Amino acid sequence: MTTITVADYTSSQIDRDAAIKKVWRRLIPFLFVLYIFNYLDRINIGFAALSMNKDLLLTATTFGLANSIFYIGYVACEIPSNLLMVRYGARIWIARILVSWGLASAATMLVVGPNSLYVVRFLVGVLEAGFVPGVLLYLTYWIPNSHRARANGYLMMAQPVAMALGAGVSGLILDHLNGVLGLQGWRWLFLLEGLPAAILGLVAYAYLTDKPKDATWLEQAEQNTLTSLLADDQSSPGTKTSVWKQIAEPKILLLALAYFCLVNTINANATWIPTIVREVLKAYSLSQVGFVTAIPAISALILMPLWTRSSDRMQERVWHVVAALGMAAAGWLLVIFFPAPELRLVGLIFTVSGAFCAMCTFWTLPQSLLSEAARPAGIGLISAVGLLGSAVSPAVIGFLRDATGNFNAGLFYVTALLAVSIVLVLIVPRLRAVAA
Repeated sequence: MTTITVADYTSSQIDRDAAIKKVWRRLIPFLFVLYIFNYLDRINIGFAALSMNKDLLLTATTFGLANSIFYIGYVACEIPSNLLMVRYGARIWIARILVSWGLASAATMLVVGPNSLYVVRFLVGVLEAGFVPGVLLYLTYWIPNSHRARANGYLMMAQPVAMALGAGVSGLILDHLNGVLGLQGWRWLFLLEGLPAAILGLVAYAYLTDKPKDATWLEQAEQNTLTSLLADDQSSPGTKTSVWKQIAEPKILLLALAYFCLVNTINANATWIPTIVREVLKAYSLSQVGFVTAIPAISALILMPLWTRSSDRMQERVWHVVAALGMAAAGWLLVIFFPAPELRLVGLIFTVSGAFCAMCTFWTLPQSLLSEAARPAGIGLISAVGLLGSAVSPAVIGFLRDATGNFNAGLFYVTALLAVSIVLVLIVPRLRAVAA
């Protein structure tokens, strides 16, 4: 009897692993590519600024405000976008986001001054809103909680990939296409890095499937296995509570605030690292600055899969988030206090690697706390509050840069927020214990 039970369990385990691997091979690589262009279109303005700010007479404050306006539109539409994805299905809605934001991002090449830049960046934010929380929600339809840190991690590795590729490619575009057909290099940058998203949107419409039950590329047994695994995830606490009560619970609100603090650093990485590196390497070309800027992102790519694999293997989330946040904070302190270029580069490596490792494991926390019904609004809320950090950070750091003449005050600001994020993440398990 025991032998039969063990054999049945082993067979079930093999079926489960096979079904998950099939989904992984089908969805993760494609979503990874989408994520690359999503993040690239979000951060390429940081590389464009190396020459665009001079052409359009933008100060650091003005440039920071343009970034903040982008995130105001983005944040305002996060939750509605996720709710609309539930209504229309991931295939249609993710495709819509890609096509519309890709065209709007390419249109940034047409701006002629601060006001037109503000308008276009706001429009890009509105149209791009919902992509990240939408994909995170989409993962919960396909990937069981036991594998979700790795799934989140592999997708979010696209962000440092975008930083690394974007740094190198953007530098080359700025250097070698400047003046071609009478256009400045930064205009070519927006055009060539925006249009691929629109093309991928058409591909996504044909390629994606809403849920396992709709997947003709899965066998019936595989559909049943995945459906059963995902149903088991719904036994977490709070699933019988109403949707709005779940997302208003203190632990969800604290996670939203913690994500706000983390996103300030992630945005500072994307927006200001090219300029920080440029200040240190004033005698170098834009291409060389771009390639040096890629080094922290490449380091993050090496660490992220190791970090998320450790989290899934140990089935531990909180301390993996906290340790990564601490690494990012230590990195900013190195950048602030040590003028040597080599030590500043080490600091940027710590900051970028820590921030992205923290983000990968962070998203397993709300995904495990919210029921399936509450996830669209809950993930959208946390993402929206977090992205307020992206709206605030560029303007604050740009203002402090103009006011003080260097980046140190702004970097102290993002370091302090990382410390706050650590405290908030540590409080959440205590609230869960009390609730239980």
